Amino acid sequence: MAEAQVKAIVEGGKASGGPPLGPSLGPLGVNINEVINEINRLTADFKGVKVPVTVYVNKETKKFRIEIGTPPVSELLKKEAAIEKGRKEKGQVAGNLTIDQIIKVAKMKQSSSNSTNIKDIVKSVVGTCVSIGLTVEGKNPKDIIKEIDEGKYDAKLSKT
Repeated sequence: MAEAQVKAIVEGGKASGGPPLGPSLGPLGVNINEVINEINRLTADFKGVKVPVTVYVNKETKKFRIEIGTPPVSELLKKEAAIEKGRKEKGQVAGNLTIDQIIKVAKMKQSSSNSTNIKDIVKSVVGTCVSIGLTVEGKNPKDIIKEIDEGKYDAKLSKT
């Protein structure tokens, strides 16, 4: 079976027949509207977040299947913090998140993470906060990582 693959990053629930999907799907002879509607249905929970999408098209039957990846951690954090962009300058704070919001993002990324340890995933998510200028519980993310290592949040993490 000859299968074509089209990869794109779309805003959750807002894919369209225009670029990048339309021009790539058109030559494959698939019903573009059907594909777009299905992508929008599958990504509806990620409204306002950029989501990686892969469309697989059987070149003979024109049947398709769609795989939705998980958005990058930075996109999930920006959505949680209700900001569009991270900091512009070093030292600038773009927003603040609670440890519960961090754990929520870590759970979203758990299935695509190389680690099975939620504590490690949470620390990785907190590390991303450093690069986009977010504080956690009003503190520098590096201090939060130390607190995680010291066991301060073990009770919350054990509930996951």
